[in-house]
Amino acid sequence: MKTGQGAARAAEGFAVEGTLKSVVPYGSGHINDSYCAEFEQGGGRERFLLQRINTHVFSDPAALMENIERVTTHLAAKTLTGGRRVLTLVRARDGQAWLMDGDGSCWRMYRFVEGARSIDVVESAGQAYEAARAFGEFQRMLADLPEPRLNATIPDFHNTPKRLKGLKQAIEADVLGRVEEAGREIGFALERESVTRLLLEADLPVRVTHNDTKINNVMLDEQTGKGVCVIDLETVMPGLAPFDFGDMVRTMSCRAAEDERDLSLVQIDVGMFEALAQGYLSVAADFLTDAEKRALADAGRVITLEQGIRFLTDYLEGDRYFKVHRAGQNLDRARAQFGLVESLEEEAEAMERVLAGAAG
Repeated sequence: MKTGQGAARAAEGFAVEGTLKSVVPYGSGHINDSYCAEFEQGGGRERFLLQRINTHVFSDPAALMENIERVTTHLAAKTLTGGRRVLTLVRARDGQAWLMDGDGSCWRMYRFVEGARSIDVVESAGQAYEAARAFGEFQRMLADLPEPRLNATIPDFHNTPKRLKGLKQAIEADVLGRVEEAGREIGFALERESVTRLLLEADLPVRVTHNDTKINNVMLDEQTGKGVCVIDLETVMPGLAPFDFGDMVRTMSCRAAEDERDLSLVQIDVGMFEALAQGYLSVAADFLTDAEKRALADAGRVITLEQGIRFLTDYLEGDRYFKVHRAGQNLDRARAQFGLVESLEEEAEAMERVLAGAAG
């Protein structure tokens, strides 16, 4: 079956009133296949986001969708200002939160978040503030999610010491003879082994965390620029609150590209960091423990180091996980991440002052 035909048949398997008019590819995501499905309803039309779940990355779609159903239901019960604040699942015609088609593909559908947009690159401190506030609010509203704990959709995702162990194994194997070329980067990572344990050994409470807090996972209102809702819920699972703040710092406080070769450009923008800290703590300060607030100072360094380790490991193993578009791209990515770690180390005192002021 052709992709378009499969998406159209899947769309008609969800409990949407009206007639399906079109199904077209949508967005720039790299994990799931996404489509905009438009239905004619009476005298108007309504759009829906249809997604085929990547079961190579998420091998247990039932556990994944159980998480998403629980999270969206809990958020909706706390949201009194309209449906745009929370992703709304559309149930399949059999009443389930997702469906499997005849080819074994797994699908889900959300109502479209109208009047809002996502961006791939932070353009201003105001956008950073809004994104950080949205992620902080997301954590706050899920802080009292009833037991049991959510499923771990990617076990040990932010287990930084385990990531370093994987790097050591890749160094030992050296399957492609790349260790010598990456000697400086390997030394950089190994010298910071103690950093990998900072968050996991800080005795922090386990919370519900998003674990992919990039700017493009927050929808911004097209008119006001305010954060509307958090999207991309695949990696929502048990974690530590500083994981999310650290990944915001990694992805939003530096304007250089993730694979920037000119490392002089890889510097933290303290003003952008301040916007992130103020946005996040404007809602998170009230529920975070003192230990969690202290850990925020290390979070950016730990998560950025972790990502650099992941890029470096993948480079040594033959670029099997992260897509590359040119030779050596994963090594360049690792170098840029480690360059940002150095910048974070240099600006540590300035960041601590910012966090103290933002926490009140």
